Amino acid sequence: MTHKLKLLYLTIVFLCIQPYYLKSQERSREIGIQTDNDAYLWYGQDRYYTNGLFIFYRQSMDQSKLEGKKLHKIIYEVAVGQEMYNPYSGYAPTRMLHDRPFAGHLFAKGQLNLFYTNEQVLKVGLSLGTVGPNALAQQAQELLHRTFGFYYPDGWDGQIGNAVAVNLQSTYATLLFRAKNEFDISLEGHLNVGTTFSNVGIGPLFRIGNINPLYQSAHYNATISRNSSIPKRDKHEFYLYAKPQLRYVAYDATVQGSLFTNNSPLTFDMRPLVFEQKIGINHSSARFTIDYALTFRSKEIKSPARHHQYGSISSFYRF
Repeated sequence: MTHKLKLLYLTIVFLCIQPYYLKSQERSREIGIQTDNDAYLWYGQDRYYTNGLFIFYRQSMDQSKLEGKKLHKIIYEVAVGQEMYNPYSGYAPTRMLHDRPFAGHLFAKGQLNLFYTNEQVLKVGLSLGTVGPNALAQQAQELLHRTFGFYYPDGWDGQIGNAVAVNLQSTYATLLFRAKNEFDISLEGHLNVGTTFSNVGIGPLFRIGNINPLYQSAHYNATISRNSSIPKRDKHEFYLYAKPQLRYVAYDATVQGSLFTNNSPLTFDMRPLVFEQKIGINHSSARFTIDYALTFRSKEIKSPARHHQYGSISSFYRF
């Protein structure tokens, strides 16, 4: 991009943002990216859920239309993402070595996020996409490894076959306890039903540090607002969090293949009960959020596959 094109781009961005800035200090829109990778554990692991990349856009509804109601805020969200899976290593040239199938999941998603003044949160979303070679996970992994000088992946000829991915997702959270705006406990549950993932999970969320109410917190991507009658308690959040969760898994197409066809060369059954522990640190300012988390997950598959873990880095910008 030439210098003139860069200058034009920055000018357009400034002109788009300036009217909102002059009207209010509120930011009603947000863009962001999240990347998951077991390399973020910093000890060379490369197995099972090995990489995820997600891009988000969110926009807050005019809250003046909700005045006097228990519903405080509505945020619309769209996202695109890709998830990548391989056996104990991305280099597993023979299927005898596969303790989990190679698989990819590519999707686009729309979601409605509802935030209530009594600190309840409800999120409902629909994602459409594909599992299998059409998800381009093999190409993405090869590009990633080539770019960073990692080993060359081998074994994708045994990946899960193509299948349409249609999934409904819902999340509910409610505040249980808070002490001096420095520590709180919430209860969170989710239900996913679809051709790719069908599972239900529940567990507590613990936060300690400088925290906002759930309807204003970066943890639930609720920092944006538009004509809100409730000022933010804190413009900056900085806290540690932990979220243990017990999950019942009914189906996972990245391991078991398509619900409707038998076009995958290698599949395994899922273990129905899975325990997951997520810990992280979050910092949020008026415009930016950065989050780093580690997820530890118990054995999921009825195969020699073991438990595993991965890291997540998320960054968001509000305007």
